Amino acid sequence: MPELKLDGVSKSFPTRREPLVVLRNISLELQSGQNLAIVGPSGSGKSTLLHLMGTLDTPTEGTITLCGENPFTLDEPQLAHFRNRRIGFVFQEHHLLPQLSALENVLIPSLAEGAPDDAMISRARTLLERVGLSERLEHRPAELSGGERQRVGIARALIHTPSLLLADEPTGNLDRTAARGITELLVQLQQQEETILVVVTHSVELANGLQRRMALDNGNLCEA
Repeated sequence: MPELKLDGVSKSFPTRREPLVVLRNISLELQSGQNLAIVGPSGSGKSTLLHLMGTLDTPTEGTITLCGENPFTLDEPQLAHFRNRRIGFVFQEHHLLPQLSALENVLIPSLAEGAPDDAMISRARTLLERVGLSERLEHRPAELSGGERQRVGIARALIHTPSLLLADEPTGNLDRTAARGITELLVQLQQQEETILVVVTHSVELANGLQRRMALDNGNLCEA
């Protein structure tokens, strides 16, 4: 059974006239350890598709299952728990809290279930070491470079050992050298953690660094 399965997924938004169709009948299967880049021009629906995979939005038609479960059958508290535990997000903007240290930012997802225990704190430290920030644990975001802040964001996304890691233009705000480092780090950690990685990007270099590449064209997802 695939870990992530999209079956006939479509997404449309109501307008004053006919619905605006953004995604059309998308089907996709990915197993643990696989990674995928989704490319396409601005407005092609890449972020919409990522939001559906991440349960941040609901498909108009079709089903999405992760680890054999359809999260859209859950009530809101159950869905929030599922999302927090099963899915990690890496954004173009790192969304770190400026008043917190790197270590505290990585631990934010764990706060939904109370104060982090020693094991969770140890994992956060280990993740920061693995992303090359062992000397930056107590630094706040303003004291970090753009690439370092994104590394903190990656560590935060992995804190709960998610089944699915979603990245939305993760190198979009970085220079070429930093972008290359983030690309290599994302793939390396994804393989080590044996999670699924889906990246939406404009970057050809980033897309070429992943196992598989697909493109969105007029709402349809096809091999690129």
